[in-house]
Amino acid sequence: MTYTEVTVEQLDSTAVVTMSRPDALNAITPTMLGELNDAFDALIADPAIRVAVLTGAGRAFSAGVDLKALGDRELVGGCVGDILDVPARALTAKLSGSSLVTIAQVNGFCFTGALELALACDLMVVADEATLADTHAKFGLRPTWGMSQRLPAAVGMAKARELSLTARNVKGAEAAAIGMAASSVPRDELADAVAAMAAQIAGNSAESLLAYRDLYAVAESQGMADGLAYEAATTYEISDTDERLAEFRN
Repeated sequence: MTYTEVTVEQLDSTAVVTMSRPDALNAITPTMLGELNDAFDALIADPAIRVAVLTGAGRAFSAGVDLKALGDRELVGGCVGDILDVPARALTAKLSGSSLVTIAQVNGFCFTGALELALACDLMVVADEATLADTHAKFGLRPTWGMSQRLPAAVGMAKARELSLTARNVKGAEAAAIGMAASSVPRDELADAVAAMAAQIAGNSAESLLAYRDLYAVAESQGMADGLAYEAATTYEISDTDERLAEFRN
């Protein structure tokens, strides 16, 4: 597919999806969300793709929603409206709940709606120099793409409140230190670090990865007792166990 605001590159079992409006700091438009949904639908349907990386072109992951793209629409109750909310929620569902392992490669500015997309990924790896923030409150907005649930799950409720209520900037190293991101590396090492992580993930059992994604989703949504019961009671079809253990059993 040819897109106008997104690019897709495939290397072996990994795909890199890049938000590509660098002159506008990759600000999110309805067109971009439509293209991202289309791109991820295609990757999910491709059995050769195991890991999908989401990143941005130039010096930003994304500056967040492009409010200019909303034109004269009235923002009622601090919501950006269905023109963005509906496709954004569809996208975050794909990022967090499909067959793909998803990695947000945060190379630079990552604000508000863009941070919601990054938090929806299984893993976030950030450049030390990146700047992240939840700025909804600064602009009289409220989250509608998952921030209120995913940020506390990542950093804890006290830290999430502090970040959202102050709307302050967080650099990449701090994002990793507080658990918002899995790790942080210098910007010039970021792409290689994410590629190495993706390759390591792709080398593991695809069916085991699906089991982990399901179990961790339950861990996020249920308490310890229910989560342990679910883990004990749930079965998964994992077909490559014998093959992967063969050298240790002969």
